Amino acid sequence: MRCPFCGNVDTQVKDSRPAEDNVAIRRRRFCPACGGRFTTYERVQLRDLVVVKSSGRREDFDRAKLERSIRIAMQKRPIDPERIDQMISGIVRRLESMGDTDIPSKVIGEIVMETLARIDTVSYVRFASVYKNFQAADDFDKFVSELRPQTVEE
Repeated sequence: MRCPFCGNVDTQVKDSRPAEDNVAIRRRRFCPACGGRFTTYERVQLRDLVVVKSSGRREDFDRAKLERSIRIAMQKRPIDPERIDQMISGIVRRLESMGDTDIPSKVIGEIVMETLARIDTVSYVRFASVYKNFQAADDFDKFVSELRPQTVEE
C-alpha cells in the first residue's frame, strides 16, 4: 500500500480489526520512510457493477459517490456514523446480489430512498429533493404531504 504522504510503497500494517459489522477490515498502517500513519479499509467486492444513467451513459459504480450523497442527506442528523456505514454496505450488497452487473441509476436511487425512509424521514426528504429534482417549494410541500398520515374527517 502506497503511503499517501510520501509515496513510499513499503508501508507496514500495525493493527487490523473487523469494521462495519464484520463486512470490512480496518487496517492501521505506518510508513517507515516518513513516519506517517493512516487507515485503510478492505471490503469484499462480489462483482464489478456498472451504473446505467437515464441518458444511457454508463459508468463504473463508485461506492464513494454513493456514500457522499447519503452522508450529505444525513448531515447533522442524530444518526450514528457506524449505522450509516452499515446502511451503505447493505445497499452495496443488495446491488451486488441483484444478479446483473448493469444497474440503472433509477434502481439505485429507489433503493437508497427506501432505506433512508426507514431510518430518518428528514434525510429521506433531503435525498429525494435532489433525486427527484425538486424545482420549487411546492415540490417539497407535495412530497412531504404524501408522507403525512391522512386524517379522516367525520
